[in-house]
Amino acid sequence: MPFYEKGDVRIHYEEAGSGFPLLLIPGGGLNGSLAFWTNGSPFNAMEELSDRYRCIGFDLRNANAGQSSGPVQTEDAWGGYVGDMLGVLDHLGIREFLVMGFCIGGPFILKMMEMAPDRVVAGVLAQPSGFRPEMPDVFWQNNTTAWGPQLIARRPDVTMKLIEAHLTDLYRKRPDFVFSVSRDFVRSCQIPMLVMPDDVAAHPFQVSMDIFKLAPNAEVSMYPWKEPKELIPAAIERVRTFLKAHEPALSAG
Repeated sequence: MPFYEKGDVRIHYEEAGSGFPLLLIPGGGLNGSLAFWTNGSPFNAMEELSDRYRCIGFDLRNANAGQSSGPVQTEDAWGGYVGDMLGVLDHLGIREFLVMGFCIGGPFILKMMEMAPDRVVAGVLAQPSGFRPEMPDVFWQNNTTAWGPQLIARRPDVTMKLIEAHLTDLYRKRPDFVFSVSRDFVRSCQIPMLVMPDDVAAHPFQVSMDIFKLAPNAEVSMYPWKEPKELIPAAIERVRTFLKAHEPALSAG
C-alpha cells in the first residue's frame, strides 16, 4: 500500500493504468478518499480512464474514510492540501499532468493552477464546489458535523477550536466564488478547463457558469449530465475527448 511522506504528512495513493499522467481528485469534501470512486462518484474515473492514462488517486489529508494524515492547517489550508497532491506527483517523478476533480476538486484544481501553472496541462472541474449566497455556511455546517467530530474522536491532538480555525481559513477568509482563488486569477488563467456543472447546495450552478465565463480557455459540458444515469456515458465521452485534445503531442497515441 503506497504512501508519500513528508514531515508529519502521510498521503495514501494508488495508481491505475498507463499513459500520460492524470491526477484524480475525489469528491466528498474534506472526507474525500479513494472510496469515493466506488461509493459516491457519478462514475468511477479511476476505472473509466485508466485505459489511456496513468491515473493517480489518493486519500485527502485527514479524510475520515481514508488513510492519509497530517497537521490541520490554520493558514494557507488550500495550499497545504494542494501541496500534498503535488508532493505525491513529485514522489512519482511526474512533472506535467492532466487533472480531474469532483466537488471540492474544483477549488483544488484552480488553486493548483495558481501554484503550479507550468505543470497543469488541462483540468476537468466536475460539479465544482463554491459559495452560494443564500446558504453561506453550508460548508461550515457540513464539516463541523460530518468531518470534524470524527477526526477529533480519533486524533487526540485535534480540538474543535483547531477545526474551526481550519474551516475559517478555508471558507470564511474568502467567502465568494470558489474560496481557493480569486475571480481575477481565473480571468487570467490560460490553462484549458472543462467545467461540468451541478446544482445542489454545495455545487452552485452559477459558480460553474462563472468559471466558464471568466476563464479564457474554458469549455462547458452539457447540463444535466449526471441524471438520469443514461446521460453519464455521453459525459464520460466528453471528458475523454477534452483530455485527449490537450495531451502533449509526444504522449498522444
